[in-house]
Amino acid sequence: MSQTITSRVGVSLRNLLPDAKFIGGSDIYAKACCARPEHILPGEVFIAICDDNEDGHDRVDEAIERGASAVVSEKSLPVSVPVCVVGDSREAYGQLCHALADQPTDRIKVIGVTGTNGKTTTCLLIKAILQKAGAKVGSLTSLGCDNGYDQQSWGQPTPNPAIMADMLSRMQYNGCTHAVLEASSEGLVKQHLAGVQLDVAAFTNIRQNHIELHGSARNYYRAKKKLLKYLRDTGVAIFNGDDSNCVRLLNQAEVPALSVAVHGVGEITASVVERHKSEQTFMLTAGSQTMPVCTRMIGDHHVYNCLVAAAVCLVYGVDLKTVVRGLESVETLPGRMQRIECGQSYGVFIDQAHTHDGLAVALKTLRRVTHGRLICVLGAHESSDRVNRPLLGRVAERGSDVSLITMSGPAGTSRNEVVHDIIDGFARPAKAHVIPNRKEAIRYALSQAEIGDTVLITGQTTERLVSDRVEKTEPRDCDVARELLYEMVQEEETAPMEAKVIAFPR
Repeated sequence: MSQTITSRVGVSLRNLLPDAKFIGGSDIYAKACCARPEHILPGEVFIAICDDNEDGHDRVDEAIERGASAVVSEKSLPVSVPVCVVGDSREAYGQLCHALADQPTDRIKVIGVTGTNGKTTTCLLIKAILQKAGAKVGSLTSLGCDNGYDQQSWGQPTPNPAIMADMLSRMQYNGCTHAVLEASSEGLVKQHLAGVQLDVAAFTNIRQNHIELHGSARNYYRAKKKLLKYLRDTGVAIFNGDDSNCVRLLNQAEVPALSVAVHGVGEITASVVERHKSEQTFMLTAGSQTMPVCTRMIGDHHVYNCLVAAAVCLVYGVDLKTVVRGLESVETLPGRMQRIECGQSYGVFIDQAHTHDGLAVALKTLRRVTHGRLICVLGAHESSDRVNRPLLGRVAERGSDVSLITMSGPAGTSRNEVVHDIIDGFARPAKAHVIPNRKEAIRYALSQAEIGDTVLITGQTTERLVSDRVEKTEPRDCDVARELLYEMVQEEETAPMEAKVIAFPR
């Protein structure tokens, strides 16, 4: 997708960035901007950004050679074109992208959702409720983008400002009244939401994650906290009152806020009535109203997702009955405690569970509804947080009866390292069964399952779970599981019946 955003009407950088310093001219009028020098077209403004792998300031000359008419930079540069010096070029990039897109969030209501777990599900629950209320809703999550006209799958939950502004502009043009955005910690650190104005900022939970990326749990917390800076003056924040870091943030936040809870105190609460492998029922309470909610997706984590989604929509004035209808309409999502039903006598679930906390939640949920053994197939992608891998192994050993470690993707040296990292988390490594081929690992897990057992298949990336455009050498877990289950059912049906000797009493 294009990294450049354009406008027919120029944007004055002096008006947009009043604190900026201008060199080589009193103002810069931008009709297009780009942060990648290799994508620059003549007349565009180049934004020099420090990225993970390079400093954009080192490539300014290349951008000018390609036709950049001006540069936005964090320092003065001896170049032949005007320079706009700003304190934060990422922030300026976002502001300029949205200005060139004619500020789409001024004409559409926007909800931002962040958290360690549950972001995608919560976004789509919010979308479902608002649609039941008659709204036209666009969404931007790790499962893809819905711009109100068509849908596109991908694996990036929070795209860069150019793509973000373009997609929000398309949503607004296509008649969307609301937009729901998933905000990852990496996207927040890189200020991909710069220029966005949120009506609601929702926090599902803040656990320990992405330590390798952020350096510490404290930095990760600070990354999540950044979502609040994009709230409008009239905006509202939603927090999980049962999550300690969310409560900490709630106490620090100087904005109107609501909290949700299952065990503690909150404005919107829930209590689980019953739970089975195929569904669960809980009572949803908001103020003086209480209504039952029956969902096909199970687990306490899904109850929390439902509570956050309900709180967001109640802020918009949606009645509780419509909230319940919306929550119940979401029956399954790819890789989110996704149940696979092919006539087998045991439960099979697909869950992304890419963090140790997510895996622990999934195993705990299924343990409560499993009468037999809990069999776990787990792996981690080579791009996963290395600090998290041994923790996955520790959780799997403690939470399942049988643990099968496999690859997430085609076999290779780096993927072998991933497997070894996971095994390092086992107190008794001999208890870990390693089957490198992912399909064979799933086949073995299903072949070992009996009546009353549950098989949990985890560790595949979101992109692979939702897209057919990834390497064919790594088929989707749900497709593999269905194929193998149907094979097994057919084998059972066609197997010759064993002769039985019946002894009659004399």
